[in-house]
Amino acid sequence: MRLSHPSKLVDITGIATLRGIKEEDGEIVIGATTTHADIAGDKLIKTKLPFFAECASVIGDVQVRNYGTIGGSLANADPASDWPAVVLAADAAIEVQGSKGKRRIKSTDFFTGLFSTALQDGEIITAIRIQDPGNGTKTSYQNFEQPASGFALVGCAVMRFADGKTTIAFTGISDNAFRDSNAESAISGKAINEDSIAAAVNAAVQNVNIVEDHYASEEYRTHLAKVYLKKALQAVS
Repeated sequence: MRLSHPSKLVDITGIATLRGIKEEDGEIVIGATTTHADIAGDKLIKTKLPFFAECASVIGDVQVRNYGTIGGSLANADPASDWPAVVLAADAAIEVQGSKGKRRIKSTDFFTGLFSTALQDGEIITAIRIQDPGNGTKTSYQNFEQPASGFALVGCAVMRFADGKTTIAFTGISDNAFRDSNAESAISGKAINEDSIAAAVNAAVQNVNIVEDHYASEEYRTHLAKVYLKKALQAVS
């Protein structure tokens, strides 16, 4: 889309250490060049982080899923891409590396604006690290796709821990994906039922700059955000 004009392009998909999924020190580690298809079919992901598999399976088409990577998607930070919502709801850390060494960026600090991230010049994403959520955790990713592109008009990711803590993140409705602290506060620690879901839905996407374009109005996107949050919460009840 002519958003950048590099003088050189380097293909990093041949670096073996950047690809794959493993458990390490209580974390689930996904290499940056792991493809969407690899994530969708991985047994560890399906067991520990099933909404990562759900998300990966709805991205693009077969060709995109077989070639596109989670690290590439996150670095691009398209406001309508699916991965940011799931990574945010999982409270993941983005591991990056440059000439000055490695560092970790909290996912809540990573997405800074439209196609904008906390990556510095000369850095690349090397891995996504997620703390093992433990037994009893339930997850869901629900999205409403723009039919032509497959990108999310609205995507909602929910992680519900065994102790009742609930994380909620949205993509597709603002300049960048975000955690919805108001909706989280309305339902965390409470039993998931009709009343608590309604409270979370009512609290959702407040004080958010909702995108309005030729695909959807502000009113329609707001409506979709609430509908798909309700779907996601029902799925983890």
